[in-house]
Amino acid sequence: MAEVQLWQFRYSPYNEKARWTLDLKRIPHVRRSLLPGPHAPAVFRRTRQTATPVLALDGRWIAGSAAIVAALDERFPDPPLRPDGADARTEARAIESRFDDDFVPRMRRAALSALMTDPDYMCGLFGEGAGPVAGRIFRAVFPVSRLLIAKGNGIDGPAAIEDGTRACREALDFVARAAAETGYLVGARFTHADLAAAAGLAMVFPPPGSPMEGPGTRPAASRALIDAHAGHPALAWLASIYARHRPRIRDFDGRAPY
Repeated sequence: MAEVQLWQFRYSPYNEKARWTLDLKRIPHVRRSLLPGPHAPAVFRRTRQTATPVLALDGRWIAGSAAIVAALDERFPDPPLRPDGADARTEARAIESRFDDDFVPRMRRAALSALMTDPDYMCGLFGEGAGPVAGRIFRAVFPVSRLLIAKGNGIDGPAAIEDGTRACREALDFVARAAAETGYLVGARFTHADLAAAAGLAMVFPPPGSPMEGPGTRPAASRALIDAHAGHPALAWLASIYARHRPRIRDFDGRAPY
């Protein structure tokens, strides 16, 4: 079998979905973290688009977290991430799509705008593992990268940020309702629906010790966004899902440490 490779951004819920799947299934692979902006040409050559994550699997490149999780679950079925039964699978796909296509893009506007209030922290978060030279270059060009990040994520004014904060509440409320009966979003076991929701929420509310936590102390604006939702029952769900189902493997570059 050709070597499995994951190309990713370190701080991204979509990339967290892909690496979580690899870690959960303990799939040997090589992981490469990219810097936002400079990543585009290499990713485009392989996938004809510029978003991450991208995965090399069985000699082909796969783009998009949902497609990557599905392909890995098909190729490496233990433990399974798809629920049993056609109706449950349809429901899980719908929940994953709701987070991937609605909640997460909106929440990301609030999360990124808060992080960008502290350029040094923002560059350290995305540049962790890239090496000191690349980190300095990324920090030097950040005024331009910041504009591209804002444009690419629809951060075009206060209304977009307010909608992002509103999406955080909507996503938390949805999870609290859906998981009330069994502790999971579909059925009575962990599925890719839980994976998508937990990774998405972790972008804003990173569980301590998780790959989404980031280095050092978060900017005041980011902490304020977290504190505004303190005590929400879905945050206890998020912590529980990470504790029970996310292998405690710090993000890395190079070969998987298992």
